[in-house]
Amino acid sequence: MRKAPGIVNEGSTFSVKFWGVRGSIACAGDSHRRYGGNTPCLEVRCGPHLLIFDAGTGLRRLGEALAAEPGMAGDLFLTHTHLDHIVGLPFFAPMYDPKNRIRLWAGNLQPKLTLNETLAKFMMAPLFPVPPTVFCCNVSFHDFNAGETLAPRPDVRLRTAPLNHPNGATGYRIEYAGRSICYVTDTEHVENQPDQNILGLIKDADIVIYDSTYTDEEFPKYRNWGHSTWQEGVRLCDQAGVGRLVIFHHDPGHDDVFMDGVAAAAEAARPGTVVAREGLVLTP
Repeated sequence: MRKAPGIVNEGSTFSVKFWGVRGSIACAGDSHRRYGGNTPCLEVRCGPHLLIFDAGTGLRRLGEALAAEPGMAGDLFLTHTHLDHIVGLPFFAPMYDPKNRIRLWAGNLQPKLTLNETLAKFMMAPLFPVPPTVFCCNVSFHDFNAGETLAPRPDVRLRTAPLNHPNGATGYRIEYAGRSICYVTDTEHVENQPDQNILGLIKDADIVIYDSTYTDEEFPKYRNWGHSTWQEGVRLCDQAGVGRLVIFHHDPGHDDVFMDGVAAAAEAARPGTVVAREGLVLTP
């Protein structure tokens, strides 16, 4: 039987808040206001511990909110290093406070590259005016291989899995206090072949945030682009006994009216499914 996590206030012991939900490129304007136009960024609170997932444009606003937490310590996990998932990092205010301690993690770069090297190439003239050495917080870089299990903080366990995306990507399962939140974005499914890596990662999870860039009707036009559909998310979650599916990584061409249609269709297909929007807070 499915568990049904609720929508709650921000004071929850184990929660996820959405600061960026859009894929590929940020979108401004009234047509994208209701769901939001910032690229991926999640804030996960595990009791006293702060975990951040992806550094899209939504990371800037999260950084503004974290200004109220001087001397903060946090871990920032990247699914991968495509531009829409890292472009917010140079604008993340906590990176410029020497009292802060921030660890950056990536699981898709070894053995050819390291995260430190990759970010240095991103923040390099003439593409960017200053290198990562401008960060004056206590920052460290951690590379791992997707498939490993991580224990970044006491009582916090992260299982990881490789995803089907150009240049690789990592899916995460955050386990804390007997509950679980999965973050599975930037992955392409094979039609009629459920991804066994994903099924193993999300089995019996309370919340699954899934790459739903396209619809099944759109998908044939975008094969090999590295993304999936909300209907495939429904199929995977039904098969894996998941509590709540969260539709995520909205295509920039899908405005609020389109996403309202997706929300209605998804609710009919799998009651309780949520379309991610900026500012939404969920707890398992």
